[in-house]
This record gives sequence, structure tokens and C-alpha cells, in this order.
Amino acid sequence: MAADDKVSNKTEELTGKAKETVGKATDDEKLEAEGKGDQAKGNLKQAGEKVKDAFKKD
Repeated sequence: MAADDKVSNKTEELTGKAKETVGKATDDEKLEAEGKGDQAKGNLKQAGEKVKDAFKKD
């Protein structure tokens, strides 16, 4: 399950990066902001997975 979560989180981050890029290219500030938000959520979830992994190793 953890591997699936990591892939999902990375996908969310990359989708956010794509939205941000398209938003910048089209001067769509809403899409750009949405992309940045998606990236932040993906990064936060990845950090949570790293914390879980750190506790599993003990």
C-alpha cells in the first residue's frame, strides 16, 4: 500500500507542476495557483510517507 501511496503522491505533484506550467503559459493565474497547491499537497503527503518509513525502520 505504501508504494501505491508514494506513486499517487508523486503523480499529484507532477500534475500540479504541469498545471502550473500551463497556467503560466496561458496567463491563467487560477490554474497556476491550483498547480502550486497540488504540488504542495503532493510534497506534504510524501513527507508523511517518509516519516512513516522512518518509524518502520526502528
